Amino acid sequence: MSLRPFHLAFPVHDIDAARRFWGGVMGCPEGRSADTWVDFDFYGHQIVTHLIPQKGESDAGGNPVDGHRVPVPHFGVVLEMKDWQALADRLAAAGTKFDIEPYVRFKGEPGEQATMFFRDPSGNAIEMKAFGDLAQLFAK
Repeated sequence: MSLRPFHLAFPVHDIDAARRFWGGVMGCPEGRSADTWVDFDFYGHQIVTHLIPQKGESDAGGNPVDGHRVPVPHFGVVLEMKDWQALADRLAAAGTKFDIEPYVRFKGEPGEQATMFFRDPSGNAIEMKAFGDLAQLFAK
């Protein structure tokens, strides 16, 4: 099995400060972004900073992405498409409750990807994703 890029998402309280640190100080090229999240190329791995309001604000713990509420924080691995589909089938057969059912997001756009979200027994959010073309991992 060859090494694959990892995907890690984590909360931040200031997107501009995150851009300054990850893009400027760390030198990570910026990929796709929205008002509430930014992808960075972290040495060939995908890290995503998600804006999460300070405690007491209404939507802590998730951000809207492609019409779904993505749990934050979450982590996962980028798989080959056939391996992603086999995992999705295995999880479904096991009765896994998905936070976001397996589907392809950003269809026809840069960064088109298969994705699914579920939790481990401790409640940790996991996103497993795959790209038909791995070169799209950081496409804008």
